[in-house]
Amino acid sequence: MTICAVIFDVGGVLLEWSPIALYKKNFPHLTETEIRAFLDEVNFPAWNLEQDKGRPFEQGVAELSARFPHRAALIRAYHEHWLDCIPGPIEGTIQILQELRGNGLKRAALTNFSAEKLALIKPSFSFFAWFDVIVVSAEVQLVKPDPAIYHLTLARLDCPAEACVFIDDALPNIETARRLGFHGIHFRSPQQLRQELHALRLL
Repeated sequence: MTICAVIFDVGGVLLEWSPIALYKKNFPHLTETEIRAFLDEVNFPAWNLEQDKGRPFEQGVAELSARFPHRAALIRAYHEHWLDCIPGPIEGTIQILQELRGNGLKRAALTNFSAEKLALIKPSFSFFAWFDVIVVSAEVQLVKPDPAIYHLTLARLDCPAEACVFIDDALPNIETARRLGFHGIHFRSPQQLRQELHALRLL
């Protein structure tokens, strides 16, 4: 089947995302080992996913701080200094996205992201305007790898899964996409992504 759309994840594919970078910048006395121990202690991925599902950050900070009062300053810092966890764009992927603008394919973003935090960065990155469709988990209250958010994206694109390429740095998200019929590309670097898109004759 002819490809009609390419769907990109955002964090880890188009933008660097690193909570460790945030803590290194704002708590320089902490070692990376200590930072990782904190993130493990509070189960940071599960907590952060709730904001991706739509929970307000202030509520998330309050709830986690109540459970880990001795970590309250570190927990609040992630909210207050959140921009520091986005060191910058992944230029090679953005170049690929720009090249895809000229080949007639639809372009979409499908991202697990807090709506309030995404609003902070969208004005700073022009590539968001290059998408025909942007599906943000917090806005639809669904997160990858729930199949429902993939089906929602397909409906907005008006394309079948078999005609879509899906790019993500998280393997569970790719595995779900492949089960649903997408051409899944597990992102590891812009160079690897370019090679795989060349193989599909999309670049």
